[in-house]
Amino acid sequence: MNLFDVYPLINVTPVKALGAKLWDENGIEYLDLYGGHAVISIGHSHPHFNKRVKDQMDLIAFYSNSVHIPLQKQFAEKLGEISGYQEFSLFLCNSGAEANENALKMASFATGKSGFISFSGAFHGRTSGAVVLTDNPKIIAPSNQRTDAHILPWGDIAAVEQQLKAGNIAGVIIEGIQGVGGIHIPDPEFLLAISKITKEYGAKLILDEVQSGYGRTGKFFAHQWVEGLVPDLITMAKGMGNGFPVGGVLIHPDFTASYGMLGTTFGGNHLACAAGLAVLEVIEMENLMPHALEMGEYLQYELENIPGVMEVRGKGLMIGIDLNREAGPVRSELVDKYKIFTGSSSGKHTIRLLPPLNIEMKELSSFLDSLKKVLL
Repeated sequence: MNLFDVYPLINVTPVKALGAKLWDENGIEYLDLYGGHAVISIGHSHPHFNKRVKDQMDLIAFYSNSVHIPLQKQFAEKLGEISGYQEFSLFLCNSGAEANENALKMASFATGKSGFISFSGAFHGRTSGAVVLTDNPKIIAPSNQRTDAHILPWGDIAAVEQQLKAGNIAGVIIEGIQGVGGIHIPDPEFLLAISKITKEYGAKLILDEVQSGYGRTGKFFAHQWVEGLVPDLITMAKGMGNGFPVGGVLIHPDFTASYGMLGTTFGGNHLACAAGLAVLEVIEMENLMPHALEMGEYLQYELENIPGVMEVRGKGLMIGIDLNREAGPVRSELVDKYKIFTGSSSGKHTIRLLPPLNIEMKELSSFLDSLKKVLL
């Protein structure tokens, strides 16, 4: 049997990893500035993370949500403490797409409406509800097509209000920072205006922090750089489990839960909660949020002075680099010649950087030196 071939692969086979480094089957070392789509938040094979997960495996690895799982409560309390959202409730699932799917469902339950608004360049996932709000027609199957999903121009508050006035809008979903779209930070005034008018029209504001959350920008969530902004729903995944599948939705206390309205077989299992707790503990113990901000500021400053770099966008360790040429060949040379992993985006000229939050300056300096050589 063959695998269903849907992924364009980098010609590397990692067999071991530690921190921000990978090694292939021949013992060749690579620097990881992509973290497997921002998943590796606290570094590969972190000892605290490994011990937490291994110790849990020796006790109980899984049971469903039909029983009491105290680790879920511990996870929720720690997440509320570190994020500042103690008054919110947590629904645990397995992935970012699933988190967004459940947030959309919650907004629809609460408002009795079915329509949603997202924005050009958005990526919210590949499941049936999330994919129609993702700005990529190539991944929307005929069975997913809907007339009440509206992808509006980025930053156009007038278009948002016009669509809300037309009626039947349950919510607006927006990324804390657009990731796949090329690392675009929403204007604070735009976010605050969306928050205001969604309330006026009885719709819900969903902040998709799947890629931009979990300390990556120097705040726990990217939207927390905007003072006074409190979403109705916040979605998370990627960095939550440092490689173990964990996703979640933070839900405003105005929402009312009822048995059976949401559900998941694997979400919130014992191993997932142990992995999630380990990540939060490391972020706290190692002060990774201020470290991510410091490393990001250093990286952006240095990048702006490299010939061939046209623009640098981002916050903390979520960075987009616009080049004066196509990014694909640059990324290929970085991995083939200099053994450095970087990421792509929907923009042909953009490189995306999403390294582990505990990456060190010497590792970033190595990347900067290599990028200069490639762009000569």
